[in-house]
Amino acid sequence: MKYDVIVVGGGPSGLMAAIAAGEQKKQVLLVDKGNKLGRKLAISGGGRCNVTNRLPIDEIIKHIPGNGRFLYSAFSVFSNEDIIRFFEDLGVSLKEEDHGRMFPVSDKAQSVVDALLLRLSELMVEIRTNVTVAELLVSEEHVQGIELADGQQIFSNAVVLAVGGKSVPQTGSTGDGYPWAEKAGHTVTELFPTEVPLLSNEPFIKNRELQGLALRGAAVSVLNKKGKPIITHEMDMLFTHFGLSGPAILRCSQFVVKEMKKQKSNEVMVRIDAVPSINQESLFQQLHGEAKNDAKKAIKNVWKGLVPERYLHFLFERADIDPDQQAGIIAAEKIRMLTQLLKAFELRINGTQSIEKAFVTGGGVSIKEIDPKTMESKKRKGLFFCGELLDIHGYTGGYNITSALVTGRLAGVNAGLL
Repeated sequence: MKYDVIVVGGGPSGLMAAIAAGEQKKQVLLVDKGNKLGRKLAISGGGRCNVTNRLPIDEIIKHIPGNGRFLYSAFSVFSNEDIIRFFEDLGVSLKEEDHGRMFPVSDKAQSVVDALLLRLSELMVEIRTNVTVAELLVSEEHVQGIELADGQQIFSNAVVLAVGGKSVPQTGSTGDGYPWAEKAGHTVTELFPTEVPLLSNEPFIKNRELQGLALRGAAVSVLNKKGKPIITHEMDMLFTHFGLSGPAILRCSQFVVKEMKKQKSNEVMVRIDAVPSINQESLFQQLHGEAKNDAKKAIKNVWKGLVPERYLHFLFERADIDPDQQAGIIAAEKIRMLTQLLKAFELRINGTQSIEKAFVTGGGVSIKEIDPKTMESKKRKGLFFCGELLDIHGYTGGYNITSALVTGRLAGVNAGLL
């Protein structure tokens, strides 16, 4: 039997592509090597599924620093607001949380997955799970179908590849699509981890002095060779036994990878401003004034609450301040040194955790070889790409799922038109 459309991969982009093709009354086959569909969706957003983001399109593009501009054409056809309508039409009520993040009212990712599976069933999309695709069948001009690991060949007018990247491999994203894309004549740009914790060999990290300590609303900067910030993210961060983690760190991670590559170095400096709401001179004046006003008190009690106690004592040591010393006798230069550390504590980063431990894969099928209005290959007629397989990557916060759903929608609609 020949299908109109075959979709390979049952993640967010594949589910959306299969629905979009099915809505055009096409004979659609969805295959996935796992035993159930939507596994990555089911664990996304801490199990609540951050389906999209309600920020304006320009803001969303800014939050997709890896080739987000490629999505302008796609957003003009199917936007984040269309995603919201799509889910609400499926009976999934959504609510808006901080920074425009949209979640199901149920707070259960499974309700999103179930709604998509129900829609596939209504459209009579044929689903085959536990099926391993071995090859993409392509001629010089056109895609012809897929070959399974057992040798079975399934033919089709169009094939949508939605198999994800290499991050979170337990959900089935193990990089299967890259060799298929290359066989079809596509360039796969270098893969790298993004939205991933950072590693550091600093002695205080190795000694676990700050392990488990969170800094709320810290401004974290990745520095270039000259010590100038390349990027700064002001969010929460966490010290770990291997380095740094938390939202601010995850957002900085891709810039660490790129800067290490640029410098041809195995280390990059990161700067932490623990009190970004006040400039350095004002902070110095504040600390100096507080020490004078409470001259008899132990300094640890005067400045208590400025930052977490463990971090304050950690910086005291570096500024050669005795926490039990009376506030009034602490030298101004030591207060200045502490101010400098609070505003600009620097540490060496020696890399990131592996791509398998990353939330998102950087790199992928080159967007230069994809039609931005249809997601069709410029190399092979009838071959479509969507989701994380493409060289598009964003921050966490609904941006990657938005990209997956939008590119999946376009790929499915246009595959169904062939």
